[in-house]
Amino acid sequence: MKTIEQTVLIRATPKAIYDALMDGKKHSKFTGERAKVRARVGAPFSCYNGYITGITLDLKPGQHIVQAWRSQNWPEGHYSIVTFALSKKSGGTQLRFTQIGVPANDYARKSQGWRMHYWQPLKEFLEK
Repeated sequence: MKTIEQTVLIRATPKAIYDALMDGKKHSKFTGERAKVRARVGAPFSCYNGYITGITLDLKPGQHIVQAWRSQNWPEGHYSIVTFALSKKSGGTQLRFTQIGVPANDYARKSQGWRMHYWQPLKEFLEK
């Protein structure tokens, strides 16, 4: 198992980023794919038309999101732990992202996927 760690600066408030990630309609809008996400601990979620599924484990609005997260192509029952930590910085918000427990054979694809399918479209959506 491997860990992905990425940091990105987004010219938006921590609340705007949190809302985009945790509101199903906004999440669908910035990814361009169907998402079912609710900002509630214990709530199941799915995004990218069900390719990603999981459960929200902890939330602090505008500060952090912790989720048990799995990809459709992973071994049955295997979840990784994903953390989005948000902190206000000059010029926007620093998003520190960690994903613990990524299967080694999917590490490169997931690492690139976060940049391409999350950070890039999230920035475009919020920095208009």
